[in-house]
Amino acid sequence: MKKILLIISLIPAFSFSQNTEVLKYFKSKDSLVGVKNKDGKIIVPAQFKIFSYIKDGDLVKGETIYFDGPKQNEVAEKNAWGYVYNRKGNFLYRPFFYDNGADYFSEGVRRFVKNGKVGFADRNGTVIIKPEHDFASPFHYGYAAYCDGCDWEKTEEEHKAIVGGTWGVMNFNGKTVQPVAKSENTIEINGNHYPYPFSYNEKEKNVLWFFEKQNKRLSEIYYVNHYNKLSEKEKKLFFEIVERPKENFPFYQVNAYDYRKAEAGLSGYKFLVSDDGKKVLTLEYDDERVPFEKWLKEERKNAENFQKEHPDNPNKLGK
Repeated sequence: MKKILLIISLIPAFSFSQNTEVLKYFKSKDSLVGVKNKDGKIIVPAQFKIFSYIKDGDLVKGETIYFDGPKQNEVAEKNAWGYVYNRKGNFLYRPFFYDNGADYFSEGVRRFVKNGKVGFADRNGTVIIKPEHDFASPFHYGYAAYCDGCDWEKTEEEHKAIVGGTWGVMNFNGKTVQPVAKSENTIEINGNHYPYPFSYNEKEKNVLWFFEKQNKRLSEIYYVNHYNKLSEKEKKLFFEIVERPKENFPFYQVNAYDYRKAEAGLSGYKFLVSDDGKKVLTLEYDDERVPFEKWLKEERKNAENFQKEHPDNPNKLGK
């Protein structure tokens, strides 16, 4: 079967749901925050003490409504932070508390808390994995570690660590996966090996083929400032589809990983490909969407400047 080449568009980043109702945050006289539509109808009443910098009239961005703070006079819930509602004003879940705020999305999902248990929800607020475990790590390369009977223990300063309990590894369906014998395609997690977790149809293989053709260029740029000399095998990147098109999100999200695979997706190497394959964007900080070729040109320029300033760098750029 012939490969279908992706056509890259250089138009600015776009929003899928152009007909999505415009929603805006508003503040009450006592500085509590809620959400209204453009006609002034209250979608979510003002009842939240917000910690992020939100001004009265700021637009609600994204597929859901997020309030970065507690309700007035609420009793704190363990490991929970903030509230997420759908754009119709229906409560969805409370995000897992991480890094002084709501948990980040990793591979299309993020953790949430209900009755002290941790589950996973997608960008639309749909529960992907029910909250059944006392703790779960973010998803990395198709797997997440979890534990039951474990708890947080305070360590040095303000940091905490998970201690005790029974640990396991789950896949994207929330099913426990058992370790297997090490092979070329297995994934190493905490010293054990697990089966390769991804599978693709022909359309998805063509999406990945675009990035595979860019593998050498992208790896050279990424590793140009790496301190140690790396072999070509170590510099090879792995591209995987971690999210597929869905309501309000007509993209494939593709993450790049290094040779260790089980580590988090490489910083700055996360991409969106439109469902029709005609647009390729790079996800920058705070989910800014930049046309791929524009991003690549800038990254190459930065890498060349680094190499000029550090001519002894061990991992050289190609011609």
